[in-house]
Amino acid sequence: MTDTTLDIIAIGNALVDVLAPADDAFLAAEGLTKGAMQLIDADRATSLYGHMGPGKEISGGSAGNTVAGAAMMGARCAFIGQVAKDQLGEVFVHDLKAQGIDFIVPAREADIPTGRCLILVGECGERTMNTYLGAAQFLPADAVDEAQVASAKVLLLEGYLWDPAEPRAAMKAAIGMARKAGRQVALGVSAVFCIMNHLADFRALVDDGDIDILFANEEELLALTGEATFEAALDALAPKLPLVVATRGKDGAWAAANGERFHVPAEPVERVVDTTGAGDLFSAGYLVGHVQGRPVEECLRMGAIAAAEVISHYGARPEQDLNALIAAKLG
Repeated sequence: MTDTTLDIIAIGNALVDVLAPADDAFLAAEGLTKGAMQLIDADRATSLYGHMGPGKEISGGSAGNTVAGAAMMGARCAFIGQVAKDQLGEVFVHDLKAQGIDFIVPAREADIPTGRCLILVGECGERTMNTYLGAAQFLPADAVDEAQVASAKVLLLEGYLWDPAEPRAAMKAAIGMARKAGRQVALGVSAVFCIMNHLADFRALVDDGDIDILFANEEELLALTGEATFEAALDALAPKLPLVVATRGKDGAWAAANGERFHVPAEPVERVVDTTGAGDLFSAGYLVGHVQGRPVEECLRMGAIAAAEVISHYGARPEQDLNALIAAKLG
């Protein structure tokens, strides 16, 4: 096994988030289900964007948010995703590189624009997400650099990107590269609809030993296993994976590793402003602790602290010094 020059390399949707406040009446008028995430086409993206109120543009994408948070905590990170040669593509790449995150995938011609996620945020912080994948769904397998994958301790795969054929092939190739180099592979299943669309694939990744670390929330865990309760779902997955990490919102987070169970409560938040990116930043905090060799419970605490920070403001990228927050709480 060669030495590592990266801690985390992630493959995911290269998206720019557009966030705007919206009440229930607006959601109803647009025919949207509150709290849901759906994929939309270019025409719907243009229409909905035109109806939204004043918004805020922030680079996003689930795996992109995770490596952005991890980089803020000092991890050495890289990202693999597809943008177009357009303004939003330039914004996305600039935001990554400004944080010291390696990004070497060439932009494609702007015949298909850079993807964006239109996020409508309610007064309680709940977000309704409408995603136009754009160029992100055309990430080719040859964009994955084997030497770069082999140089990272952990390869993180974004479940959202399993849907389109080209990125799915790219992620399968990356799994092989990571396995060949003796690296760990982590999967964030992303959403229930991703699981249901690819249930056989996701179960095969687990059963075939291709995944070392699984990140999921309670609903996703139930969908993946078919079990009726959280405890039964965790029991079903724990023997199949070295590490299962599951979040339960206000009830905190759990991990199953080496036959043991670990739990930490949710970190207190004065006011929940926007829950966008909570799971992404939880994964960031956990993975940073993991690559640093910290105990599982401490990794869970780091994830909870990072998630609490990101839900206290708009957007899925941290605004406070995460290292300082972690140091203050963990000592």
